[in-house]
Amino acid sequence: MVRAVSKFPKRFLWGASSAAHQVEGGQHNQWTVWELENAKALAMQAEYHYGDLESWPRVKTYAKLPANYISGPATKHYDLYETDFQLLKDMSMNAFRFSVEWSRIEPKEGVWDAEAIEHYKRYVSKLVAMDIEPVVTLFHFTLPVWFTDRGGFEKRSNIMYFVRFATKIMEEIGGSICYVITINEPESYAFEGYHTGNWPPNRRNLRQAIKVYRNLAVAHNRVADVLHRKSRRYKVAAAKFCTYAYPGDDALLTRLSARVGQWFVDDYWLRKVRRKSDWIGVNYYYSARFYGYRIHEPEEKINDMGTPMEPANIEFELERLWKKYHKPMMITENGLADGDDSDRKWWLTETVKGMQNAMGEGVSLFGYLHWSLTDNFEWNKGRWPRFGLAAVDYATQKRTLRPSAVWFGRVIKMLKQE
Repeated sequence: MVRAVSKFPKRFLWGASSAAHQVEGGQHNQWTVWELENAKALAMQAEYHYGDLESWPRVKTYAKLPANYISGPATKHYDLYETDFQLLKDMSMNAFRFSVEWSRIEPKEGVWDAEAIEHYKRYVSKLVAMDIEPVVTLFHFTLPVWFTDRGGFEKRSNIMYFVRFATKIMEEIGGSICYVITINEPESYAFEGYHTGNWPPNRRNLRQAIKVYRNLAVAHNRVADVLHRKSRRYKVAAAKFCTYAYPGDDALLTRLSARVGQWFVDDYWLRKVRRKSDWIGVNYYYSARFYGYRIHEPEEKINDMGTPMEPANIEFELERLWKKYHKPMMITENGLADGDDSDRKWWLTETVKGMQNAMGEGVSLFGYLHWSLTDNFEWNKGRWPRFGLAAVDYATQKRTLRPSAVWFGRVIKMLKQE
């Protein structure tokens, strides 16, 4: 059982996260177009990319299937959201992060879909009725086709369309919302799409990736300005992919590399948005251990995607961010691909300890949202990575809380009572 180093506040937010494209189903956006074009190639390349993973024998059936890479119905969360909200209550959770799908709200330029807007109104109302704090994300990687046809975030002049959408949807559903995330993981979107070429639009141009990255900072700041003018109630942030970079030895080159790496993965972008942010959303999945100018991760524990796991290091990342920016923080994503549920309890234990230790050092932390509530469609990897506290049988769409989730619910209940 978790032992408290610092007690969590009574109003601490315990919850889980999701993203519309990964769970809702029935989407039509730039990602669904890309999926149809690339599903066969992704399936053919799967064994080359993932065949060396320990999890390969368990995941290969899905990973080698083209249909795995087409989101399709996903987990039908659009229709089954009330069922999913009950999972939160079953785990004593009081917060949920979701994203609004822009392509549903504005499927054609300047055309607002009243039915989609009403859906999200009902969605938020249900959360509030169940005493679950809604945390809304406005951009989580997916965009209307018409917007990407205009050049998307490659063009700074296009930011006005995103601001218009953000203004419209918050006017419609914002009455019961306090916490607003403008952009999710700007670095993931910019560099996976425009540098590595793993995501749409499959570019390999570092200068263009940096340009998009910078434009997303401008987009955040402009939306934050609009929302702050509209209501003092709105607490605005971005959800930043944060990596704790640390030296593996005392060599000067190693220490310098870790510092430069830390600046680039965290501070380059956060410095651009800190004045327009009320808090920092921290997406933490792994660390980066440097030796010389290279990253050599410890491999004692590896998740299903082959990523080394160092959950306890979240303590040091939170402390670093607090000392540098002195802004309240919420952990907006944190989790692991763990299909057989063998490591999730350990991960959560180490994470909660790290959070408590950071709070004991004075860090202002007001929430923890686990990624993810249910298994979901994991972008260019499809359905085989299993991040969910609840397992999803994709044939029947039945949800079942994993043993680690049942245990975590008991921990949350205990921590609330302390």
